[in-house]
Amino acid sequence: MVERLVPDELYELFERVVPPAPVRPQGGGRRRHGDREVLAAIVFVATTGCTWHQLPPVFGPSGPTAHRRFTEWTKARVWAKLYRLVLDELGARGELDWSRCAIDSVNMRAMKGDLTGPNPVDRGKKGSKIHLITERTGLPLSIGISGANLHDSQALEPLVLGIPPIRSRRGPRRRRPAKLHADKGYDYRHLRRWLSKRGIRHRIARKGVESSARLGRHRWTIERTMSWLAGCRRLHRRYERKPEHFLAFTAIACTLICYRRLTK
Repeated sequence: MVERLVPDELYELFERVVPPAPVRPQGGGRRRHGDREVLAAIVFVATTGCTWHQLPPVFGPSGPTAHRRFTEWTKARVWAKLYRLVLDELGARGELDWSRCAIDSVNMRAMKGDLTGPNPVDRGKKGSKIHLITERTGLPLSIGISGANLHDSQALEPLVLGIPPIRSRRGPRRRRPAKLHADKGYDYRHLRRWLSKRGIRHRIARKGVESSARLGRHRWTIERTMSWLAGCRRLHRRYERKPEHFLAFTAIACTLICYRRLTK
């Protein structure tokens, strides 16, 4: 089970970003569970959507133990570092296509916590939103979270700026797409000017002029990516009170999506 959830190649990448285990100067204490077993338990929670207390004993660490390590690694930004490391591996192999990128968001109901708000597509019930930018084949390059009532247009600039400098097969690192596709939610003149100043061509559906369906030929990939995210059942509904924990599960889901491309 552990080897299936955390293959050797993924764990080798994880070892490069995980902080060393703390040492007790006075000695003693309980034996610390191995990082690989704990990582497998966290991936199991992320993909199945079970609670920490429902974690089966086959992994070794208990639910509270896995949750404490998850919190510890989240504070150390392990998930963001692992996600970026997998993107670097893809970029170095020439697996990222920067010619056409797409931006969109997906809503889900939230039970509690910060960065939540009334969901306009769910009768005003409390919800959160995941924003993402994908490259041409659908691999996520940048992610963010917000309350469900945040307008999509307000997330464009932070998402574009949030694309990390990613390795290329040849040449310097890259962080700007050649072209960005978006639906009518991003149809604002200041956003078009902002993209143009950064040398990013844009294809944004215009309100009252054309249908968003005309962008479907290039935007279907990000719709598929959202269905890939749905494979991480922990993202179906937000249970995390802290937004950084919810963002961590989103980063884990994106890491698994990108890692599957590495192993093809």
